[in-house]
Amino acid sequence: MDERLSLLKQWLSDIIELEGFELAMASGDASFRRYFRLTQSGMPSRIVMDAPPPQEDCRPFAEMTARLRDAGVHAPEILAMDLEQGFMVLEDFGDATLLPNLTQESADQLYGSAMTSLLTFQQSAKTENLPAYDEPMLMREMQLFPDWLLEKHLDLKLSDDSKKMLARTFNALTEAALEQPKVFVHRDYHSRNLMLLSDNSLGVIDYQDAVLGPVTYDLVSLLRDCYIVWDDALVSRWCHAYLEGAIATGVMNETHRLRFKRWFDWMGVQRHLKASGIFARLNHRDGKPGYLGDIPRTLNYIVNVGKQYEELMPLSEFVSRRVLPAL
Repeated sequence: MDERLSLLKQWLSDIIELEGFELAMASGDASFRRYFRLTQSGMPSRIVMDAPPPQEDCRPFAEMTARLRDAGVHAPEILAMDLEQGFMVLEDFGDATLLPNLTQESADQLYGSAMTSLLTFQQSAKTENLPAYDEPMLMREMQLFPDWLLEKHLDLKLSDDSKKMLARTFNALTEAALEQPKVFVHRDYHSRNLMLLSDNSLGVIDYQDAVLGPVTYDLVSLLRDCYIVWDDALVSRWCHAYLEGAIATGVMNETHRLRFKRWFDWMGVQRHLKASGIFARLNHRDGKPGYLGDIPRTLNYIVNVGKQYEELMPLSEFVSRRVLPAL
């Protein structure tokens, strides 16, 4: 039994004054957080978060939970917390993420619900004092691609021309991100962080890294998900539905129509560069190889989208000819 688990049980017993409870591992996380399901006779189950300091800080999670719930989004209710020790007791959303429930038959309804929730917090969640999704952050994220995937994981040696190509591309992607309307950005709004609840509504989790940033970021996370791929025609239809909703609610306006597809596509390339680097880093730095299988799917998005834009074609060809074969 590890020391953190002992401290957690002591906190639940002494501070929360629970008796006769049991804890079972509910899920791990790509970070240092882990989650237990707490069961107790005669009581609904609850989720206990263990976020060990100094690796994790519970304060952003608590703050973003309040912002989302105030906006009308179903984020889990916080039933008890100790920010200093990194412990929380949360409403239990169950185990049914969106991912295994997505089928050709269910996708329209489920993505419709997800986009409704997305528009809700884009329109109503408070954005005061949110960290800015600014140029340094966007650049740091994309740098994960050469640092962790190309050099660390694949041991690829980049020529000067390749380095210059990446620098030009990163600059162009950053400019496209920064010219978009700014909204509350979840940053991981995808099928593994949306929960299908017993009443068929959606619960939202894993939003502690929220920022003020580009309007298309969460949409591309959802519709060009690193864990599931849909036909371009379906994605286009869902994008159109979102755009109409965004204009109707004031999240976007009519002048954004012509730039929307480019914003969406280019934001996806930025995100997928970041994600592929993170997946490699999780393996090498954190000993979590489970995400390596998602890298080819993530890179294929870059290849396919890059073919559609002259400025992104060099990146598309580089990934197609050098990176994917090296995997």
